[in-house]
Amino acid sequence: MCAIAGLIGVQAEEAVLKKMLETMGRRGPDQEDVWQEEGVTLLHARLAVVDLQGGRQPMELTWKGQRLVLVYNGELYNTPELRRELEALGHTFTGHSDTEVVLHAYAQWQEDCVNRFNGIFAFGVWETSRQRLFLARDRIGVKPLFYTKTADGLLFASELKTLLAHPAVQPKIGLEGIAEVLLIGPGRTPGCGVFQNIFEVEPGCSGYFDQDKLHLHRYWKLRDREHREDFGETAEHVRFLVKDSIERQLVSDVPVCTFLSGGLDSSLISSVAARYMGQRGKQLTTFSVDYAHNDEFFKASKFQPNSDNAYIREMTAYLNSDHHWVVLDTPELTDALEEATKARDLPGMADVDASMLLLCREIKKTATVALSGECADEIFGGYPWYRDPEIRAREGFPWAQSTTWRASFLHPAFRDKIDASAYVDSRYKETCAQSDILPGTTPEERRMKEMVNLNFRWFMQTLLDRKDRMSMYSGLEVRVPFCDWRIAEYLYGVPWAYKDYDGYEKGLLRRAMQEFLPEKVLWRKKSPYPKTHNPAYLEAVSARLRKILENPKAPIFQIVDKSALENLLTAEYAWPWYGQLMNIPQTIAYMLQINTWMEHYQVQIV
Repeated sequence: MCAIAGLIGVQAEEAVLKKMLETMGRRGPDQEDVWQEEGVTLLHARLAVVDLQGGRQPMELTWKGQRLVLVYNGELYNTPELRRELEALGHTFTGHSDTEVVLHAYAQWQEDCVNRFNGIFAFGVWETSRQRLFLARDRIGVKPLFYTKTADGLLFASELKTLLAHPAVQPKIGLEGIAEVLLIGPGRTPGCGVFQNIFEVEPGCSGYFDQDKLHLHRYWKLRDREHREDFGETAEHVRFLVKDSIERQLVSDVPVCTFLSGGLDSSLISSVAARYMGQRGKQLTTFSVDYAHNDEFFKASKFQPNSDNAYIREMTAYLNSDHHWVVLDTPELTDALEEATKARDLPGMADVDASMLLLCREIKKTATVALSGECADEIFGGYPWYRDPEIRAREGFPWAQSTTWRASFLHPAFRDKIDASAYVDSRYKETCAQSDILPGTTPEERRMKEMVNLNFRWFMQTLLDRKDRMSMYSGLEVRVPFCDWRIAEYLYGVPWAYKDYDGYEKGLLRRAMQEFLPEKVLWRKKSPYPKTHNPAYLEAVSARLRKILENPKAPIFQIVDKSALENLLTAEYAWPWYGQLMNIPQTIAYMLQINTWMEHYQVQIV
């Protein structure tokens, strides 16, 4: 994995380019380089994972008289097949990196190359003869790609902080940015960069910047199809896809490990990985996060029915893995809120982001690549809101039924200018309307496909943002096998009754992969990413918020009503701010992150 950036038609002095590269250093700590010709600059900072010597970038190729230059962030999991196909077409390779395969694939197939890729990626190719740029992002949206248009041309980068390092890009937000932070956050409207005039290439999109215009199109989306396999055939199909995806993503020239929470998804990945590595004479390394005093303070809830530790121990014994516990305490978790904000470039998922950042920092001491279980819940229907008929029937994003409460935090100056309900509802309804559903589909099946599309385009993207930014901040590449587009595409057409097999969340996945897990873990009720239950955390973040309230010049007061923050310190609210994990302590922490973000980036309101 890497960091990429480019300036097309935009000038930058050497000092500016150096500053941009500095923002890319954490994503790419191993190598950095710059390629330039008149009016074009491409920047790359590399985290070396495959072909440590031969995969340097920016990478150049001359093919049939055309000179191409590539900057690429990602990993292809079908590299061997593509390489063989390209060799049969006359291409020769100097190394074994997937970067070289991406560049030759573009030379051969141009924009159609993305339809042949199985992987996670964001890249740009400059065609010197045609003087045009091709940009592309993977189908699921695992790797980020932001851009902004200026009066002179285009800037693109892996992260917002790199764009903001250029003087032509200012950290300004308008009404839309305020609405995104307070009404949608920590999620984002697809394609929105929050900052004014900054956008993100949406998942499954690509296109050309040519003659001062950027033309993007969607090359892939979830499409419905008639499902003709019975349950047994479906389970067999799922077993092949999941196993194949995990095994493909274990390929690396550097140490690989897995996250292990004791839940279904991470346990499945760890089990397949342990068998794969065991057949090659290697032992799997696993990592878990825990919090000081959590056993003492844990209370079961609808969203988190039991603690993880017993299941983690069950799995480590089953796997015979080299297991590492990372135990976090309240002071470091609270302190990491600021760093997590800087890693994401936006207010994020509070202590969930912070704990992920700290966990990845520890993992990086042992491994460079990790596999994680994100996105199985979105694809296989694991979340409570998929299975609760009352929640399922409600209008609005099921993970954030809190618009009225959120709107109460808007500064009075913006309450009449931002229609909170309309802002959120329009985005919700637009996504539902965009869901691809076959004619004649039953009302229940139609609603479930809408739910999948909502989760796929919104909630899942927040989790992928978190995973990418928190891991790459320490130069750790995290792969997400359930984000294989083949799994997502196949499962979208599978009937809900199959996914909900035997009344279990992700029942189809459990049945398909039953040979890989002990019974206790296989049928464990879903539990989300672990968070702290220590009341000291609420005390710590509350103390920090009180300190902000004592400072009349705190930047958060430009967009947030001070009285609402005061009320938050004594609030009780039945529905989380976002998802399953952001309750009152995390909502307070989110407000701390807003203040950090505005202060660190010197955010200007326009």
